[in-house]
Amino acid sequence: MACKQFDVVADYLQIPGNERARLMYPKRSLTVALPIHCDDGSTRVFTGYRVQHHLTLGPTKGGLRYHPDVTLGEVAALAMWMSWKCALTGLPYGGAKGGIECDPRKLSTAELERLTRRFTQEMIPFIGPQVDVMAPDLGTNEQVMAWMMDTYSVYMGHSVPSIVTGKPVGIGGSVGRREATGRGVGYLVNRAMDTLRMEADGATAVVQGYGNVGSIAALSLAKYGVRVIAVSDAYGGIYNRKGINLWKLDEHLAKSKTVTGFAEADAITNEQLLITPCDILVPAALERQITEANVGKIQCRILAEAANGPTTPEADLILDKRPEMFIIPDVLCNAGGVIVSYFEWVQDLQSFFWTETEVVDKLFRTLESAYIQVLNMSRKRNISMRMAALSVGIKRVQEAKRTRGLFP
Repeated sequence: MACKQFDVVADYLQIPGNERARLMYPKRSLTVALPIHCDDGSTRVFTGYRVQHHLTLGPTKGGLRYHPDVTLGEVAALAMWMSWKCALTGLPYGGAKGGIECDPRKLSTAELERLTRRFTQEMIPFIGPQVDVMAPDLGTNEQVMAWMMDTYSVYMGHSVPSIVTGKPVGIGGSVGRREATGRGVGYLVNRAMDTLRMEADGATAVVQGYGNVGSIAALSLAKYGVRVIAVSDAYGGIYNRKGINLWKLDEHLAKSKTVTGFAEADAITNEQLLITPCDILVPAALERQITEANVGKIQCRILAEAANGPTTPEADLILDKRPEMFIIPDVLCNAGGVIVSYFEWVQDLQSFFWTETEVVDKLFRTLESAYIQVLNMSRKRNISMRMAALSVGIKRVQEAKRTRGLFP
């Protein structure tokens, strides 16, 4: 998907053939074996990956995911998307991504800690505040980042909070980081409603993936006056056409660890959820959810891609023929997380921390600038929002590589 997208944009931008490979191929791709002692006395070996796409604009930046289906190819694609996302939003980073092939739900806290520390130890020659900075992603959280920071700091002999972002506030994390991606999605949907002259009050939203990003996005939309009528997680979905009480849902979620079984809504499948009629559809789960098979059945006015790569290239071609649908592409829509990760990194380097009001204000300003650039290019050149967003990001990396030249 990532390579197909790149080829389409490279053709549009008329990037010379001899520059394309340099823009596309990752600078560094690592695969490591991670043996750990398990609680039952056995030893298991896990596989870990880290891909650093380019270091032209600064250190690489990207999340670390724990999931049974993690592969090197998936991680490489996500690293490439991170490159375009960072360039689009003007951050001095290249893209990176990492992952460990495991199911964190089947590991104890002690086993997760051993696995995280072992991975960090294996990565030490290839990471650093000016080389590669990790962050939480699918299956990881603040605690995982704290273990990574501690492992690296012990090795260095002094505290190095800037080695990771998304860590607890008490050890150098930034206020507003955990909520940043979801807040960004809410802000951009609100801006899209302004663009389309839609009233937020009374509009309906459907959110696929009620995790950290999806839940915060739903709450953000609710604060703007939007009625959230359906949400889902890995176990299934729920629907209430009159609107779901998100605060009661959070209480239910805290007890049951899933949105399913919520008394004030009917059960639906993830497949049904995606084709539920609504004003705003927010896919905030895994990749490749909107496909050639279901894209024709989707009924929404705004498609806000909170997940990475939720729409396949085949589905994208069909979306291009549906001008009634306004798409906020993933490289823009979910950029809030990396933007506030950048703010956290800057605060750690300076040992000077900002208030949440300052963080949110700077986040919205950065997103506003990127949104306006993408919208203007889309309208001026009569191209899709995705093509415009990727064009801005890829062009900036291309120009930076050209300016720096090739050594030796």
